[in-house]
Amino acid sequence: MNCIYKKAFEKFLENSFPICKWLITLMLVLNLSSCAEKVSGQEVSIDNRKTGTIISQVSRQFSETAPPEIIQELRPHLESYRPQVAILTPSADEVIEDNTVQVRFQVKDLPIFKDSQWQLGPHLHVILDNQPYIAVYDVNQPLVLPDLSAGTHTLRVFASRPWHESFKNEGAYAQTRFHIFTKTDDNNPDTNLPLLTYSRPNGSYGAEPIMLDFYLTNAPLHIAAEDNPEDTISNWRIRSTINGESFIFDRWQSVYLKGFKPGKNWVKLEFLDNQGNPVKNAFNSTVRVINYQPNGKDTLSRIVRGEVTADEVRGIVDPNYTPKIPVTEPKPTVTPKVEVSPTPQPKVEPQIEISPIPKIEVSPTPQPTVEPKVEKSPVPEIEVSPTPQPTVEPQIEISPTPEIEVPKTTQVQLTEL
Repeated sequence: MNCIYKKAFEKFLENSFPICKWLITLMLVLNLSSCAEKVSGQEVSIDNRKTGTIISQVSRQFSETAPPEIIQELRPHLESYRPQVAILTPSADEVIEDNTVQVRFQVKDLPIFKDSQWQLGPHLHVILDNQPYIAVYDVNQPLVLPDLSAGTHTLRVFASRPWHESFKNEGAYAQTRFHIFTKTDDNNPDTNLPLLTYSRPNGSYGAEPIMLDFYLTNAPLHIAAEDNPEDTISNWRIRSTINGESFIFDRWQSVYLKGFKPGKNWVKLEFLDNQGNPVKNAFNSTVRVINYQPNGKDTLSRIVRGEVTADEVRGIVDPNYTPKIPVTEPKPTVTPKVEVSPTPQPKVEPQIEISPIPKIEVSPTPQPTVEPKVEKSPVPEIEVSPTPQPTVEPQIEISPTPEIEVPKTTQVQLTEL
């Protein structure tokens, strides 16, 4: 019944019988309440038929998007793995007389490593009680948990892809309970009830979309509700609340979201039953605070933004891949450039040899033309200057000799006569 005709029906109810009036009023109330829920938009259900490839608005601020293209391209490489995870120490219900515990793991059918260049790789998410997870990239070394409080503790661990998405196959999850000095009722989930393990988002992020991921234990398949209508757990749902806006989804897979504000954001995950009520069990309601700072420079942020190619970062899913393709690809592009570069060099060299030749021939020609003009002028000056000097010297030698000899001889001859 449409909300627009509310007043018309109210007039009709005034003339109706009391029983009819009560029934129609009840229908109006239910209809108005459903209209109010649609207008509020505070809680939106995400249909499990969606594949995640279409962008859909899940609340006023947030929208669901497809996984980043590089992650979609890398994901098939890990699909063949079915990791089997086990906790070797501590053993179940072990009482440890120390507040420092060494945890050892065993992982089969999944290589656990960290790429040295990109600092990502398949790893384990280890969760003590309900604290943020610890990423483990080396199962050959024990994980040391220091300064534990006295009492009961629960340890949960599951295999994770390099971009922190959990493997959800049977055996990828392990759980144990141990006690420090004594047993308590804290951190002790009921193993007969569904258990929600919060994984992501966690920590800091430098790009959107941001992945929301979790792990479910003892959560039956939705198809089981068809066989037992009285079952209130089979049609479970997950309610996510981010910065006060809530939406509900009923599928167990990662969700990529956009709409986070720069800075601090808070995220809450809750496990709900068929009626939309929280299932009371330890860890089934978890809140995390994350820090979103756009333009992050870490590897995951660059992958999300598409700043690197899948071939460049393929080493995070296959440790034997990196030394092969990146070396062969740049070689053919460099070799033709080297062959073309020497060809213009011989063309430039003859141009350099021709240019200095006319300069050298022209410069010496004016020099010999000037030199003969300078040589002709000093030749007559040198020949004329020595000739007057010898003519003056004989005149001085001849003049004294006749004057002395002539008078002496004449006087002697006259006296004798």
